[in-house]
Formats: sequence, structure tokens, C-alpha cells
Amino acid sequence: MMLAHVTGVGIGRDEHSGEDVIVVFVTRKVPRDLLPDDDLVPDELEGVPVRVLAIGSVDAQDQES
Repeated sequence: MMLAHVTGVGIGRDEHSGEDVIVVFVTRKVPRDLLPDDDLVPDELEGVPVRVLAIGSVDAQDQES
């Protein structure tokens, strides 16, 4: 997903319903009404609910041998 603030996408379970969900990781949550339509994360993808999780900035780390 090449959307503003999105840093990654994964799968998980909704903590309330226990159903499978797509998790979209973002640097910070922004109210939907402040985002351009092109940057809105959909509520579902191909029938699977989408959850947005704010995790802050993500930086790559060097791996030590």
C-alpha cells in the first residue's frame, strides 16, 4: 500500500471479535476527513476487515553477523 503514513501491512485477529483481519501499520492515525480520498485506508479488502494500527516511525536496522 503506497498510502500516506502507511509503513506496512500484515494479517492478524481482531482483539474483540476474534475474526481474521488485515492490519495496516501507520506512523500515526489521521482523522479520515483530513486525508485526501487517495490516502484513505479501506474498511475492508476483498471481504476481509481492515484494522489500522499506529506504530510510529519504522527504521531499518543493520544485522550483525
